[in-house]
Amino acid sequence: MNVVQPSTLAQPSIGRLFGGRSLPVQLLAVWLLSAAAVALGQAHDDLASKTTLLAGERRWADVVSVCELAARKGTLAPELQQRYDLAKIHCDLAKRHTENAFRAQLTKLTEADARRVYSEVLARIASHHVEAPDFAKLISRGSLAMDIAIDDPLFASLHAPHATPERRMLYREQVTQLLGGRTVATQADAEALAAWIGRIAHSSLGIAPAVALMEMTAAAMGGLDEYSAFLTTGQLDDLYAQIEGNFVGLGVELKSASDGLLVVHVIPGSPAERAGIRAGDHLVGVGGRSIGGMTVDQASQLLQGPAGSVVTLAVLRAPSPARAMSVRREHVEVPSVEDVRMVDPAAGVAHLKISTFQKTTAADLEAALRRLDAAGMRSLIIDLRGNPGGLLSAAVDVADLFLERGLVVATRGRSPEEDFNYTASRPGTWRIPLVVVIDGDSASSSEIFAGAIRDHARGTIVGSKSYGKGSIQGIFPLDVAGVGMRLTTAKFYSPNGHPYSGVGVEPHLAVHSVAKPVDGVALTVVAQAGVGGAAAGDPVVDAAVEVARRSTAQPAIRNAAQPTGRGRDTVRPLPRPQPRATAAR
Repeated sequence: MNVVQPSTLAQPSIGRLFGGRSLPVQLLAVWLLSAAAVALGQAHDDLASKTTLLAGERRWADVVSVCELAARKGTLAPELQQRYDLAKIHCDLAKRHTENAFRAQLTKLTEADARRVYSEVLARIASHHVEAPDFAKLISRGSLAMDIAIDDPLFASLHAPHATPERRMLYREQVTQLLGGRTVATQADAEALAAWIGRIAHSSLGIAPAVALMEMTAAAMGGLDEYSAFLTTGQLDDLYAQIEGNFVGLGVELKSASDGLLVVHVIPGSPAERAGIRAGDHLVGVGGRSIGGMTVDQASQLLQGPAGSVVTLAVLRAPSPARAMSVRREHVEVPSVEDVRMVDPAAGVAHLKISTFQKTTAADLEAALRRLDAAGMRSLIIDLRGNPGGLLSAAVDVADLFLERGLVVATRGRSPEEDFNYTASRPGTWRIPLVVVIDGDSASSSEIFAGAIRDHARGTIVGSKSYGKGSIQGIFPLDVAGVGMRLTTAKFYSPNGHPYSGVGVEPHLAVHSVAKPVDGVALTVVAQAGVGGAAAGDPVVDAAVEVARRSTAQPAIRNAAQPTGRGRDTVRPLPRPQPRATAAR
């Protein structure tokens, strides 16, 4: 591994690039812009063709998957944005109605209760969303969602089993007539139209008005931005479990596979690990039932159950045939600080990984630091790669462990109550040299921490540019039906006032796994896998270890004073059903 200043790199001249002929700088700039435009156009055409094929096969989850990154970065073309939004409506519909608890709630929900939910959601959007509400857009997306729902086989079987094509046509004609020429300028306008659509759905298709109103509520939330969403009871509970860092389950991370579910990760110490399940295994059956062809949400429903209950899994581990394994569902603690170790004991270089920012992260990190300090730590690598974020307050608390004073992050929203400056204020600070490792999947709270370290010149940032998610979402349980909403309430900015949305955090040292010179504004590391011996096969950690070795090592001093409380927390520590907020991705 070589650490090279940009000025010392052997740069090819413009003349050499173009066969010995020198080109004017202006012509070169035009040529580069034209090449970039051609590449962008080709990428758009490829994405358009791919999503057209996927949509034709009704593979909505795949449409979302291929478009999501561009949509969240604001680079998705308008015509693809419409297709992506349509796919999101299909996917969200399936997720809600495969959840048994949500389906049970709908059977008990009255029209009056559903109208209260819709009204509460619109009021919260009007008062707290980062952008001013467009009520006409909310109604338009709600009516589109209902139009999709009545043709969805699962939804129709549950809520409109006797609807004929003629009745569906009648519904659409009446809704079109209702909305034609209507002005939707206020919340009251939107509420009145939603109620009428619910009644039309009931009279023409037999759908309970409460069901139609809940679909329109979910659609209104899902169309606000890339991170706001309606939350069923199950989704709300899952989010609280992420915040708390524990849940009842098996302790596996899963993704879809052609034959069922692929085990991506097994939580150390979990029931799944004790039962012998490993990353790379395929779950092909649950409780004697094949799950091939099911969505992740459908299969996950079969895996859920109360603590202490046992589920039998059919586990395939090639090349052996599938075998039955019984796993007991238990409370699983999700560690947010992992891979704590001395990577170079002689130089005193320590390493740890923060996988997410949850309520316990700062305390867990402090405990890890004390263990590493006792082992001779003189510099520290904090790996944030793949960390999608979590609690804003946890990121502030973690930054406060390493910053003596000053601004950590500033939030700014449309509502004045969302404007706040979070500062480092704890007595006692770890003064060890820091190296923070990031990548394109380091987002939200990860960027808050990395940006604060960078702006305060407290450490060196290594890796590649972070994701660029700079918004805060509030989690609001609603008063009725046990459901909730995740609402984007503000954007956040670095201590030096730099935005994160669509920008991210730039590393001081960019690490490239291909061993060739690369231009960059920041320093460039040309890394090869295994160089340095600290983490064979991980050139980014190798580069971080080299930086840590060169740091001016000092004892890991921490003042004896205990931490004190903070003035405000975006996750408001109030019992449910009070609103709480998170900077989760």
